[in-house]
Amino acid sequence: MIALFGIAQDSAHIYDVLTLKQSVEIAIANNPTVKQVEFQKDVAGVNLNQAKGNFIPQLSGSINHNLNSGRSIDPANNGYINSSLTTADYNLSSNVTLFNGFYLINTLKKNQYSYQATKMDWQQSKDKLMLDVMLAYLQMLTNTDLLEQARRQADVSKQQVDRLEIMNKEGAIKPSDLSDLRGQYASDQLAYINALNALDQARYTLVQLMNIPFNKNMKAERIGADQFDMNYGSSPDSIYQSALQQLALVKAADLRTKSFEKEIKAAKGTLYPSLGIGGGISTNYSSLAQDAANNKIPYDNQLKNNYGTYLGAGITIPILNNFRYRSQVALAKIDYRSAQFNAQTTRIQLKQNIEKDYFDMTASLDRYKTTVEQVNAYTESFHAADLRFTEGVGTVVDYLIAKNNLDRAKTNLIVGRYDYLLRTKILDYYQSRPLW
Repeated sequence: MIALFGIAQDSAHIYDVLTLKQSVEIAIANNPTVKQVEFQKDVAGVNLNQAKGNFIPQLSGSINHNLNSGRSIDPANNGYINSSLTTADYNLSSNVTLFNGFYLINTLKKNQYSYQATKMDWQQSKDKLMLDVMLAYLQMLTNTDLLEQARRQADVSKQQVDRLEIMNKEGAIKPSDLSDLRGQYASDQLAYINALNALDQARYTLVQLMNIPFNKNMKAERIGADQFDMNYGSSPDSIYQSALQQLALVKAADLRTKSFEKEIKAAKGTLYPSLGIGGGISTNYSSLAQDAANNKIPYDNQLKNNYGTYLGAGITIPILNNFRYRSQVALAKIDYRSAQFNAQTTRIQLKQNIEKDYFDMTASLDRYKTTVEQVNAYTESFHAADLRFTEGVGTVVDYLIAKNNLDRAKTNLIVGRYDYLLRTKILDYYQSRPLW
């Protein structure tokens, strides 16, 4: 694994007990998908810097030394010669665009919006990862509680099996009663094995999201009772209005629409004439240069004597270019309409998702409350059946029915409690509320 992931790799050994906050932070720092989106943001940042740099005048220089032989032109007098000579040229030039249909300014604005949009994309990728981590984290807590519930179920069955084995030796019960309890104990053991495997699967899903090595001893810190608020005060409409203001998903769509709007204006700028100015200085040297007395002119004297400057202005008028520029304008308009449609679709889907998640939350809460009442009722029923069975006045069938009913209700209660918590956390995410 490359050094980029070094911190998160160590985290697998530092944290045997992970909090939700730690899990999210490790995942964000280490997840390859988030990294890829961050790289895209960096590319957009480079494009923005280049758009700013396009306003700076271009400046270039050149130095050339040549050794000529045969027929050539002597730069000292521009006459043809047929002998060997050495020449040198020094040039420094600069040019700047004064007007090109506001192409540069609109390209700059386009890249500014594009960069901000990719920053929102990066934030959205982190937000999605945070939800995935939270789901895996809560699933790990759910499976941890289910494992403990399975262990308790098996312990209860084991106690009854131990009691009936003693009674069976004394001939006080029917052998079939012991067989039934042994079968129940085996079922509870199998449920425990399945719960243990489910916990390992949830643990593996979480470490995959964090991109760290698997640690079988890793545990998730339990969530405090204050997180289980049974009175969620927000309405779907208020959640939606808050999401429009807070969610990076919506901001990214709006910024990308503005970026494509500026792209249209930039493309239209290519249809206008372009005006620019330029200037430069130059000098040269020739080994054949001589003065009036036929004396060879020194190198530095030639550079001073041949020094020259120029300054000019030019205009470029697009007349016919195979409709290339007009096609660019048409494509930019299509991109803009597509971005508008995506922004509108994002809002529609967001509203639909919020309404669905809100209704799922209320249904989950109703199921949880009903399951609490069911557990209380089956607890009393099992207590009575256990007492009757222990005293020998109840049947094993009645005992097993009461036990299985209570076991299922307790399992549903565990699942329902964390399902409701997950639903509320999703609604909190839409409103950018803290998730821990």
